[in-house]
Amino acid sequence: CFFRKGKTPRRPPKKPSSNQKDPVGVYCRVRPLDADEKESCIEVISGSTIQLHAPDGLKANRNGEFKETQYSFKKVFGVAVSQIELFEEVARPLVADLIHGKNGLLFTYGVTGSGKTFTMTGCPGQGGLLPRSLDMIFNSVGPYQAKRYVFKTDDKNGMETQNEVDALLERQRRENQPSVPKTPSSKQKPEPEFGDMIKPEEACKADGVDEDSSYSVFVSYIEIYNNYIYDLLEEAPYDPIKPKWNGGGTPVRLNTESIPPQSKILREDQNHNMYVAGCTEVEVKSTEEAFEVFWRGQKKRRIANTQLNRESSRSHSVFIIKLAQAPLDADGNNILQDKSQVTVNQLCLVDLAGSERTSRTRAEGSRLREAGNINQSLMTLRTCIEVLRENQMCGTNKMVPYRDSKITHLFKNYFDGEGKVRMVVCVNPKAEDYEESLLVMRFAEMTQEVEVARPADRPICGFAAGRYQRNQERGGPVDRVINCLTNPHDDVTLPRLIEALEKRHRVRQMMIEEYNKAADMVKAMLQELDSSLISKDNFIHEQTSKLGEKEKVIHNYKSEIDRLEKKIKMQEHKIDILQKTTNIYEEDKRSLQVELETRGQRLQRELCEKRRMEQRMQGMVTDTQIKWEKECTATPVRPLHRRSRSAGGEKWVDHKPASSLELDTVLQPIIPNAIKVSVPSEKVLSKCDKYVLTHQEVASDGEIQTKLIKGEVIKTRGGGQAVQFTDVETLKQELTTGPSRKRRSSEGSPNQGKERTDGDWTDVETRCSVALEMRAGSNMGPGYEHHGYPKRRKP
Repeated sequence: CFFRKGKTPRRPPKKPSSNQKDPVGVYCRVRPLDADEKESCIEVISGSTIQLHAPDGLKANRNGEFKETQYSFKKVFGVAVSQIELFEEVARPLVADLIHGKNGLLFTYGVTGSGKTFTMTGCPGQGGLLPRSLDMIFNSVGPYQAKRYVFKTDDKNGMETQNEVDALLERQRRENQPSVPKTPSSKQKPEPEFGDMIKPEEACKADGVDEDSSYSVFVSYIEIYNNYIYDLLEEAPYDPIKPKWNGGGTPVRLNTESIPPQSKILREDQNHNMYVAGCTEVEVKSTEEAFEVFWRGQKKRRIANTQLNRESSRSHSVFIIKLAQAPLDADGNNILQDKSQVTVNQLCLVDLAGSERTSRTRAEGSRLREAGNINQSLMTLRTCIEVLRENQMCGTNKMVPYRDSKITHLFKNYFDGEGKVRMVVCVNPKAEDYEESLLVMRFAEMTQEVEVARPADRPICGFAAGRYQRNQERGGPVDRVINCLTNPHDDVTLPRLIEALEKRHRVRQMMIEEYNKAADMVKAMLQELDSSLISKDNFIHEQTSKLGEKEKVIHNYKSEIDRLEKKIKMQEHKIDILQKTTNIYEEDKRSLQVELETRGQRLQRELCEKRRMEQRMQGMVTDTQIKWEKECTATPVRPLHRRSRSAGGEKWVDHKPASSLELDTVLQPIIPNAIKVSVPSEKVLSKCDKYVLTHQEVASDGEIQTKLIKGEVIKTRGGGQAVQFTDVETLKQELTTGPSRKRRSSEGSPNQGKERTDGDWTDVETRCSVALEMRAGSNMGPGYEHHGYPKRRKP
């Protein structure tokens, strides 16, 4: 048969965290200067503020570019602060939250040689945050710890429980396995004991521990080296034939086992929490045992000697403390065998490798590669913090690049709201670390602005509280008494056992009676609740029917409202159309009114212009008449020819000019009804500037028309003389003795048939450009040019 490849099943949704958010707690610790160092670039201003000032040499080199800057933290710890004070302020609240069912993350950050490892681990007599956290955990839950192997890991970041018998068998099976031989080492430092780390008077414990639960502590220790995860608690067989070398020239305290450790991978469990798959988790029952396990892994951690630090951490170390908790059963004797009731919380203590500049460390080979990976992982951490800050402050939803580095990918759940996050910034006040410290301060200041969702409280078990205390008052489990029986003829233990059993039997009988009474009361209450529930169901049914009727009425009303709204919209649409039409008509009306007013004004202007033109023309006619009368009077020119009409037809009459000018050539007619005129010779024209021709004729209606043709004498190109006629004027006069005749003209006259009195003259102004050019020396005689004809207008 064939199987279809199905889609990857969707994971269950992540449990919602609380809406409340807490900022990342950032603390600052200043380490003291060494004996050979005098200049300090960091000054503690107050309990929450420090000030950085550039050293003198740096100011001289950069012309005073660096100014004094101040940075604020949740709290600043000066050089005189002890380890216990630092623990009380920073780590103790995280340990208390771990015991009460909440996760926590604490990491140290700073440049190389700033005291991060000392702050986390400490030294004999000055235990750091890690051993003090272990001491507080076991001081708090020590009396309530389960037996070894009752809690068992399931290799999927979860815990399972088993009864004490199975736990005992598991213990025997593991003890019978051959132990892995430890790696021989010729040069090993003596392991410090936990008793030397913390003084007895500095021990502390948490308040409010749940006595009705059983606890178990598991620890694991990993390191992230060159962006690979290694298990520091993993035991590998030793092969003396193939010794392992570190591959570098600088002596390094590495794991001397022959087989190199295998890198681990990160996985995500069913609750979307990241964990290291295949990591060794050791169950510890005391602070000393836990610290011994830690020191066993610490010896395998990669540490190298550099120019800046004699024991410089070349990897990020992560010490994980898991606290498994399960409630006791109703009797308070054994752990409840229910995996869903088991809760696992963890506290991660991270010692980050210090950032360093290769120009100062002068690293080469593997040291240079290690420094590059360390700086790259710290840069990824900075980028994740920046994106988180931008998403929270600007409301964006950018993807946080957790997967770019193993250290950020492992702890991404903490920044998503799976626990509290705190950071201790370690700084070295020496002048050489000023620039690196400045970058660390900026990163710390930015980290304080990131808020992490507060984790939700765990659900409370349904059993009554005080089960453990009642069980202790009853004498505790009988198994403890049975274990004390070594002699069957013991007269002291057997009576005590019989008394304890009788007491337990009486208590059991009392509890059974109380249980029966309580069961009867619960049954009665259930019956009452059933009856009230039935009555409420009936009431709800009635109300539901009424509600259905109301909903029908509401539906009808909604339908009517919808119909009316549609009608209203239609009427509003019509009103809009009518309004637009009205606006168009009003606009047309206004435009027509404006046009009417404009045309009226134009008509008035035209009338005024017409009246002014008439007045002007009348004045011009009068002036022209007077002018030409004066010119005609001043110029002694008489008509050359007269054409008269008679009954027999037209005849031409020749006249001599009054100035006795010689006429050489006959001029062709240049206007209608023109007579023949004589043109003076070139000799005569050379003595004149102006020339006037007069032409008179008698029309059939008895009018005498006199035409005055005026011109100027100009020189030609050939050296001759020419007359250029410019104006023609016509004067009309009616005869007093002759009969009244009608004027025959092709244009017609509006005054035909009307008689005129003697002395009435009509002046029609007709202007043209007529040029007559006469050239001397031509075979044809003096010629002429005709550029147009005068246009006659109606009288």
